Amino acid sequence: MPGLTEGTELVGEFTGSGYRVPPHLVHRFDGQVIHLPPLLYQATKLIAEHERTAEPEPAGKRRAKSGATQGGYAVMAKVAEELGKLSGRAFTAEHVAYLMDKKLAPLGITRYSDGSPPEIPKANSFLTLRFRKAVLSERATWFIAGLFAWLFTPLVLMAVVATVLVGEVWVFLSQDVGTAVATSMASPNSVLIVVTLTLTSSAFHECGHAAACRYGKVKPGVMGCGIYLVWPAFYTDVTNSYRLGRAGRLRTDLGGVYFNGIFVLALIAAYLNTHNPVILAAILFTNLEMAQQLLPTLRFDGYYIVSDLVGIPDLFKYIGPILKHAVLRKPADARLDALKRWPQIVVTVWVLTVLPALAVQLAIVLTRLPQWTASALDSTHNLADEALNNPHPVLGVASALLQIILLLLPLVGVLLICWQLLSSLLGFLIRRYVPEKTRAAFAARLTRRRRRAAFLTLALAASLALIAWALIPSPQPTTAHRPTRTTTPTPAPSPTHPHDTKPAPQDEAPRDTATGAPSEPSAAAPTERPGTSDKGQEKAESSPSPREPSAEPEPSAAEERPAAEEKPAKNEPEPEPSAEEQDCATLLGLSLGPLLCR
Repeated sequence: MPGLTEGTELVGEFTGSGYRVPPHLVHRFDGQVIHLPPLLYQATKLIAEHERTAEPEPAGKRRAKSGATQGGYAVMAKVAEELGKLSGRAFTAEHVAYLMDKKLAPLGITRYSDGSPPEIPKANSFLTLRFRKAVLSERATWFIAGLFAWLFTPLVLMAVVATVLVGEVWVFLSQDVGTAVATSMASPNSVLIVVTLTLTSSAFHECGHAAACRYGKVKPGVMGCGIYLVWPAFYTDVTNSYRLGRAGRLRTDLGGVYFNGIFVLALIAAYLNTHNPVILAAILFTNLEMAQQLLPTLRFDGYYIVSDLVGIPDLFKYIGPILKHAVLRKPADARLDALKRWPQIVVTVWVLTVLPALAVQLAIVLTRLPQWTASALDSTHNLADEALNNPHPVLGVASALLQIILLLLPLVGVLLICWQLLSSLLGFLIRRYVPEKTRAAFAARLTRRRRRAAFLTLALAASLALIAWALIPSPQPTTAHRPTRTTTPTPAPSPTHPHDTKPAPQDEAPRDTATGAPSEPSAAAPTERPGTSDKGQEKAESSPSPREPSAEPEPSAAEERPAAEEKPAKNEPEPEPSAEEQDCATLLGLSLGPLLCR
């Protein structure tokens, strides 16, 4: 019997859309929202109505043309008759069977004309939430939303927003948030408390979306958790918000950030009572979460705000047409012509702004990935050592493990994104340049299990190569840099008492530094080395002056022998010759220093 697939719902006309002809929406059982033109939506609606009233028949009698049973053919004949009345055009049962088999069933909206279920296509975008697991049912979500729906009353909303703004200004202008964060991150107990409060804020964020849906008189779906890229994330099914107008959809999008602000107010109240720096750290991380959610790049709340503001549900599918039209100067795609003027401008600005920003961010991440990997591994080693030496082993290990996970998750996410981008590029090149018969033969031999094994092998190899690249030490120079000798003469001493005179200063011995740069030799001040006794100093003070002051003119620099050439002390090592002196001092194994190195 022809009909809708299980779980498919008809939403209706998309109000406040950015299309010239408003599309009609169909909500599939897997959460996907599909746009249909008016004719296909009317056909789908009639099929759903006649499916409920038709009597089931055993499958056995089939028609040669359409393959449908006698009851199914009767349903399609009635649908064709009523569709002709609504559209003003003539339709037959074969026309309806064609629409079902070629248009609706491939989208997963209806079954085929013979009653067989279609293979539901799955979204292959890596920007979607994966591994969803419902935690709260629709009934529980409806109950929780009812507890907080009154917070969207206009007077209450304005009062709460004003209070949040005042509290935020007071915290960041009068409190030392940076010191509080540094203090909190140094304690394992504080780290666990901050992470717990941040996760609680994220869960309360989802309650805001559900409460906004209930305030708009639509039913929210389940609440649960999943994986976005590689990060754990909470989610709330608010697909029914498409039944609302533009204002209702924007209220639903902003409901999560609004509830984050309410959570910040609760934290400020707790801080006023306790003055605990851990709460200030939690306030900072909650604000960072709010700022992240308002970004219009990935599928955060900011993306859906822009999407609902212009009335276009999926902005990413317009990246290709806009780049071809705006950058490559090709004729506008039919999908762009279907948009109104101002939504088309907004989407074009969004694509030309967000896409370069994402490309620059990805380039920065890839260039600094080895350095970040090495730093993350060093931090992991330090955290493990601190956890083992912590006087509270349970809390220390739990805190260290949590911080290690937070350190390594971004690295795994970057690797996964790079792998998916390379896979998409490789798939595009294969579809473009490899014949279809060759692709089909290769796909027949490469089973799903083998593809998964190949993927895991390549991912493991890439991870090991990256870790090895990060751990390989940088090459050290083979020859050390040595300071060159100076021939600057020692300045003449000023006339002083004979007992106050000191011996002529000597060059400071070169010292090894962490950066490999030699220290600057000094010819004006004596170097005091560790281990010199007081007797040695007294002996030096009692020695005669190198030269008594006289009224005669001072000798020239060429006549005066520099102090650097005096015979060094017994305990002082002889300064090593420079590379140039070594080259000129030895020729064919003969010592030619006195002749060549003057």
